[in-house]
Amino acid sequence: MPAVRVDGIEVAYDRVGQGPPLVLAHGATSDARLFRPQLQDLADEFTVVAWDEPGAGRSSDVPASFSLAGYARCLAAVIEDVDLGPAHVLGLAWGGTVVLELYRLRPALVRTLVLADTYAGWKGSLSAAEVRSRVRGAERALAVPDEAFAPSLPGLFAGTPPAGVVRLLSVMSAQTRPRSMRAELAAMADADLSGVLPQIRVPTLLLWGELDARSPVEPVARRFLDAVPQATLVVLPGAGHLSNIEAPEAFNRTVREFCRARS
Repeated sequence: MPAVRVDGIEVAYDRVGQGPPLVLAHGATSDARLFRPQLQDLADEFTVVAWDEPGAGRSSDVPASFSLAGYARCLAAVIEDVDLGPAHVLGLAWGGTVVLELYRLRPALVRTLVLADTYAGWKGSLSAAEVRSRVRGAERALAVPDEAFAPSLPGLFAGTPPAGVVRLLSVMSAQTRPRSMRAELAAMADADLSGVLPQIRVPTLLLWGELDARSPVEPVARRFLDAVPQATLVVLPGAGHLSNIEAPEAFNRTVREFCRARS
């Protein structure tokens, strides 16, 4: 298991395949296992790297004051540790916000961006009322004793996910650490990276589930499309917020074609 240490935090990641680097950043209450369909399918053409973000999976806990910039610095360290030059960097959901912060801080590490079902931070993409509602829901989940902590995010799927996916998400959710969720919540609720979008100077794929209820195509993806100079929007029919596992074949094919053309 490769790992890199940043400011005392050990960050673990999976690395498979050979070719141009494709780095994957997962969403909240999950870890690298969320990208199993991509690790299995895309390694024939790319060096596919999926991290366990700080505070998740095999990586170290985060301090209470951990910030969005801290996540981005750790992701930068993973890309540097892979040592294959600028990477295609894909962020899903909360992971896309981390990726935007990475681009803001270290644009030279990024060959292309793939932003999937994501946000420019909650503050940067959602109404103030919606942000308050999501924060209240997360705070209720965090208010229970640690032994009863079992976070869930409604509206992840457009349809009924396969049983194996449900089991995997349940395991990852059960292994989510309250401290990690608190750090994510504070970073996500306060983040407004909408000003970064017009400054992006690399080819950018916006990849969205048609029926994403948490980060809707209208208005969130359309705002990204309007703001990012070199953006292309692809909407996956019938898929929800976790489009990478609800429509893996279409998701992987779209990512492969986009990255191949720009490698």
